[in-house]
Amino acid sequence: MDKQLSSVTKDVAVEMVKLAQKRGMEGSKGGWKEFLNFYDKKIGASLSDPSKRPLDTLLAFLKSFTKHEDLKFFEKLLECHSNRDQVAQVQKASVDAESPEQRLVRLTLEHSQYPIDYTFPSHEEDWLVIKRSKKAKAVKSTKMVAVDCEMVLCDDGTEALVRVCVVDRDLQVKLNKLVNPNKEIANYRTEITGITSKDLDGVTCTLSDIQKSMKKLLSHGTILIGHSLNNDLRALKIDHARVIDTSYIFKAEDGPSSRRLSLSSLCKSVLGYELRKMDASHNCLDDACAAMKLVLAKIERGVDTIIPLANDEVHDVDLTKLLVHGIPVNLNSDDLHEVIPGEFTVEVKANKKRVQGVKYTAFAIFKNQQEANKAFDNLEGKLDKDTSGRVQKLVSFKLSKGNVGSLYVRKMANDSPGPDASKKRSLESELTLDVSKKLRTDQDCRMVEESKHTDTCENHLKEIERLREELKKRDAEISSLNKILVALTRKQGL
Repeated sequence: MDKQLSSVTKDVAVEMVKLAQKRGMEGSKGGWKEFLNFYDKKIGASLSDPSKRPLDTLLAFLKSFTKHEDLKFFEKLLECHSNRDQVAQVQKASVDAESPEQRLVRLTLEHSQYPIDYTFPSHEEDWLVIKRSKKAKAVKSTKMVAVDCEMVLCDDGTEALVRVCVVDRDLQVKLNKLVNPNKEIANYRTEITGITSKDLDGVTCTLSDIQKSMKKLLSHGTILIGHSLNNDLRALKIDHARVIDTSYIFKAEDGPSSRRLSLSSLCKSVLGYELRKMDASHNCLDDACAAMKLVLAKIERGVDTIIPLANDEVHDVDLTKLLVHGIPVNLNSDDLHEVIPGEFTVEVKANKKRVQGVKYTAFAIFKNQQEANKAFDNLEGKLDKDTSGRVQKLVSFKLSKGNVGSLYVRKMANDSPGPDASKKRSLESELTLDVSKKLRTDQDCRMVEESKHTDTCENHLKEIERLREELKKRDAEISSLNKILVALTRKQGL
């Protein structure tokens, strides 16, 4: 491992030391603080923040590990960083001669959201890291496969993979498997996944089996395609560097540059067909095919060509609803009736791919559109805009039981069209509008603003490291929220 460490940058070394601390790992001179007391007699462990220590000290600590399992852990971590860095370097070096496929990979890697979305805990034991081949043929490969996954919510508060579909460039099915999570399932999310308990009867395929199949499909530089692909990779527990994310590569002609459209919306605008009928469950295979078709359409029409994107349609039944997001998890349905005026029922929705943060999203469903509009107009709140520029209200509240907080409420469609009017979104993408997404966008904006004021790579890497730390903290919050959702699911029969 000494040879690998010789080229390690400080930000990577800092991450390795912090992970060693978190895991309680000890080298020949003990843990990190014990090592500092031995290595630096003058300062010792009084300055234990790895980021405040010079690179030489960090490397000396990492080189103190000799156990096979520790070395394997560090090697895997280094491999993750090396794969991503090498792919980025190759893409940048070959800009003038890159193929359309390679350019789409580069556009994904260079997207401002990429460092946030694609930071995985791939050093963990059950993750698979696809090794990057150094052969020229693999580096320049234009072979592509597209993937889509479905997940269920388990009793322990985690999400588990239950189905995965992969298609090649010709839309030939390469993988279409149901997966047994080998865990007790709290919610099959049938309205989203299309999976029921009967579907998994007799299923023996495991996540490990899927990883082996994916490893074969992604060998020799194959590019992996998906819509919000980071969610699928998390479900698969696979870290693969050559990716194209269709939620990144299409941009609307107007509206905020951070606006990302749903897969259904892109199919309608770019491919000219409805991906699914209203209220129909997702079809994993259809979604994988749609992602591949979108990339092929982008290549055919020119990677840099701006494709006009149509407005999402809002169905009449949806106009009877108000979208309520950023709801604190300690607020229940009855509490929402104290905050929002009028008579309505509450429909709680979980994020399709991954529940994040300590907030949730729901719909307040009224008898008709007029009642919904009246309730919105009577709401006392500060006019605001969501991450796609659509008008909403930030409502502060104090409940009779003493709870104090705030949440966001907005209509399913804007009242008037025009240059500044925000676009309507499908019901599917509404479910992702929670406070955690707003936080991620705010972090993204900070990264962009900071990068404008510095020409050094070091500051950019420090920002990425800071975001990684925040994501790690939020992983613990995610697990806690999932457990709460499990309890709510059982209690309310959702």
